Amino acid sequence: MTTIESIGFLKGLVEGMELNADKKETKIIKAVIDVLDNLAEDIEDMTEAVELVGEQVDTIDEDLADLEEFVYEDECDCDCCDCGDEDEYEIECPSCGAEIILDEETVLSEKTIECPECGETLELEVECEDCEDEE
Repeated sequence: MTTIESIGFLKGLVEGMELNADKKETKIIKAVIDVLDNLAEDIEDMTEAVELVGEQVDTIDEDLADLEEFVYEDECDCDCCDCGDEDEYEIECPSCGAEIILDEETVLSEKTIECPECGETLELEVECEDCEDEE
């Protein structure tokens, strides 16, 4: 039985007792029941508000989890390239065909490198067309 139902039951008991409405005790009992009724309604309103806030917090938590995944994720979600799958990248020199293995830090920090075989200056461009389309 809820609090409001209990108060309704209590009101029914008091009315069933057929107390004299002019007596001070009857007035006090009715006043106490009215206060209890008001408190029960306030508690019900607060419970609804807390449930609403809880739903909003859950939504914010889900959004934050999505944001954390996006910000802190080491790997690219797209299947267009090996973004983050390995710490090393293999490129081919267009001049001599030599295979050059670079670490991720070099690929991300350097704009050009020199081919160790022929000395050709190679421009490093990190592109992921599908990633740009997603943004």
